[in-house]
Amino acid sequence: MKKKAIEKIPYLGLKQVSSGQDVKYIGVTALKIVGHEKHLLLEVYRNEKESMNIPVVRIAVTKKDFGTYRTDQDIWTREKIAKDYYYGATLVWDKAGGRTERNARAKSNILASEEDMQRIEKFCGKNGWYKSEWWEHIYQFQSSIVHEERRRRENRKYERRQQALKDRQEHTPELPEAEILEMADRFYFHQKHFLYYKKRGCRVRIACTKCGGVTEARWKGGISYESQYQKWVDPPKEGVLAPCPMCGERGEYKCQGKVKGTHSKRIYAFLGQKYKEKGMVFRYIELEKEWKLGLEVGEKETIMHNASEEISGIEIARAYLMPGEKTQIDYHKHSWIDGKDYWDDCNLYGNANITIHAGRILPHTYREMQGTIFQYSALQEYEKMAPEVNPVSYLERCQDFPQLEMIVKMGLSETAASMVRCECGIIADTNAKRLDKFLGIRKERTQQLIKSKGNCALLEVMKTEKNLKQNWTDEQIEHLAVTRLRQGQVEQALQYMGIQKLLNRIERYAGCRYESACLRAQERIRHMAVTYTDYLGMRLSLGYDLTNTVYQQPRDLEAAHNKMAAEQNKKEADKRLQEVKKRFAGIRNSYRKLRNRYFYEDHGYIIRPARSAEEIVMEGRILHHCVGRDGYLRKHNDGQSYILMLRSAKEPEIPYITVEIERDTHRLIQWYGAHDRKPDKEHMQKWLDDYVGHLKQKDTEAKQRAQSVA
Repeated sequence: MKKKAIEKIPYLGLKQVSSGQDVKYIGVTALKIVGHEKHLLLEVYRNEKESMNIPVVRIAVTKKDFGTYRTDQDIWTREKIAKDYYYGATLVWDKAGGRTERNARAKSNILASEEDMQRIEKFCGKNGWYKSEWWEHIYQFQSSIVHEERRRRENRKYERRQQALKDRQEHTPELPEAEILEMADRFYFHQKHFLYYKKRGCRVRIACTKCGGVTEARWKGGISYESQYQKWVDPPKEGVLAPCPMCGERGEYKCQGKVKGTHSKRIYAFLGQKYKEKGMVFRYIELEKEWKLGLEVGEKETIMHNASEEISGIEIARAYLMPGEKTQIDYHKHSWIDGKDYWDDCNLYGNANITIHAGRILPHTYREMQGTIFQYSALQEYEKMAPEVNPVSYLERCQDFPQLEMIVKMGLSETAASMVRCECGIIADTNAKRLDKFLGIRKERTQQLIKSKGNCALLEVMKTEKNLKQNWTDEQIEHLAVTRLRQGQVEQALQYMGIQKLLNRIERYAGCRYESACLRAQERIRHMAVTYTDYLGMRLSLGYDLTNTVYQQPRDLEAAHNKMAAEQNKKEADKRLQEVKKRFAGIRNSYRKLRNRYFYEDHGYIIRPARSAEEIVMEGRILHHCVGRDGYLRKHNDGQSYILMLRSAKEPEIPYITVEIERDTHRLIQWYGAHDRKPDKEHMQKWLDDYVGHLKQKDTEAKQRAQSVA
C-alpha cells in the first residue's frame, strides 16, 4: 500500500450533516486507483458542521492490504475498523463511545448515502449479519486479509524449518547400529545370558538364551548303571553363574517358575558425532536387551522348548550444538496415520513429551570431538565423576561458562554438577579466569574446596566469608557448612559475637558434635542453628537488647524462641487490627443500624451483626477460619453482604458460629464454626432457616406499615 500517494488524495468531505439526534459519525466512501491498484477509501466525519472537511480517520482497503490513517495524529496504523468485535465492537474512530448496544451503535454511526453501502458491499462482499452494521463488511474483509497473511507467514516459517531439518539430516553421519549394539552388549549389558532350569527329581531341564538350545542333564547321582554315563551339571541354584552344557557360555541360572516368558533391561546412551566443521550432534539412543523363554503347554505340565536373547536400539532424539547458535533438538516420531517414522524439530505435548535423560556416553564420542569446539570441554573427565550424565546439558553450560572445564579438571564434581543443573547462582564473576574470583571465594580456600570435591555447602560458607570480609579457620568453615545457615543469618549473629562463639553455642544447644557422622545429629545441629538465629532475629526486630549474654544465650532456647514468636505474632496482630480499623471504618459506623435489623434472641441463642472490623478479624483467629480476610471485610463495609455473630445465650461473648448473609434477599451464603466445621449441623441449619424466615416477615410488616402510612 502506497501510503504517501494516498495522503495526497484530497479528502472526500461531508456534503451535509444529519439531523438525527443520535447520529455522532457519518461515513463517506470512494473507489480510487492508486499505483494501478483499486482502493476503497472510507472517511468518517463527526456529525458537526465544523468537522465536514477533515475526517476523524481515513481507512484504505485493497484486495491484499489495509491501513488506518488518524488525521489528528498524522500516523498510519494497522488497526481494524472494529476492536473486540465479538464482545461488543468498539469502532476505531469512537474513542469515547466504548462498547454500546447494537441498536444504539447503529444509530450513532451511519453512512452518508445508499451508494456508499453498495460500494462497500461490492468491494468487500456481503459479510455482515445486520445491514445496519455496515462496518462489519469491512471488518470481515480485513480479518480475512490478516488471516491470509498469518497463514502465509506460518507457511514460510514452516518451510524454513523443514528446509533446516532436511539440511541437518543430510549432514548427519550414518548411525553405526551394529557397532553400537555390540558395544552396548559388551560394556553395559556385560554380555549377560540366562540358563532357565526346571528340576524333576535328580534330573534338570535347561534352556540357554545364548545358543537357544534345550537339554536335560543330571544334577544328582542315581542308582542305575547308565546314570554314570549321562550328562552331568552342578546343582542349579537361582542367581548362580554356570557354563551352558550345550555351548559352554556362562549364564545365570533362573528358575522357570519365576519367569513369565519375557524380561528385559533398558539403558540410555549418547553417541556424539562431528557435525559440519566445528559442531557436534549427539544421538540419544534407547538400548534394550530382551531375554525370552519359549514355553509349550503339555499334557501334565508346561515345557521349555527354546530360549533366546535379543538386543535392540532406537534413536529417540538428536541434539545439534554449533558455535554461537542455540541448541537444536530433533525428535523421532511415529505417524499413526500412515504408520511411518519421521523426524521433527518440535517435541510432543503433555505426558507424551520426549525427555532426554542422563545416560552413558559411547567411547567413540571422544574421538569425534577432536577438532570441534568441544575438544577441550573435559566431558570425558566429567563422565568419570558420575555413572550417567547428560552431555547436551554439560556442553551447553560449557558454551555459557568456559570455566566449567577448569572446575571439572580440578575435581570439583559437586560444583560442576550444580552448574550443569543450571544452578548458576554460585557464580560471582562470569568473566573471571581464576577459580577463586569465578566463584567469589578467598584464594586460600581453593585447596580446601578441591579436597571436598567442590562441596556446595562448603562453597556457600566460603562465599559468605569473603562477602562479610572475615578470616575463618578451615575447621570453622567446615562446622558452619554443617549448620547450612544463610549469609544474612550469620551476618546478624556476628554483630554480637564471634564466629567461634556462635558455633559453640549451636553445638551446645544441639548436644551433638559437628564431626559426628550421624545424619540425625547433623539434622539436629541444623535445626538448632536455625532456631537460634531466628531467636536472635526476632529479639532484634522487637527492639530488645542483645548486648547482654543472658539474652544472647537463653538456657532453654526452644522456650525462649516460642516466647519471642508469640510476642512477634501479637505485634503483627495488633498492627493488623489497627490497619482494618482504619480501612473498614464503615463496619463500626453502620453497626447500630444493622443491629436494629438483624438482632434476634431466643431462649437458646443470640445473633447480631459484627460491631467492628477488629471483631471480625478476632472472630476468624479464635475460630480458625478465613472470615478475617479483606474480602469479607470489604463486602460487609460496602454493604454487599453482612457478617453475623451467632452465640450461645448463656455465653454471648464467646465465639460459636459465624454467618454470612446476603443484604437484600437474606439468603444464607455460608455459616461455619471452629476450624470450618458445622457444629450440630441439622439443628443449627433449622435454627438459621427460621431466623431467615423471621427477617423476611419483619421486612413484609415494615412494607405494610409504610403503605398504610402513605
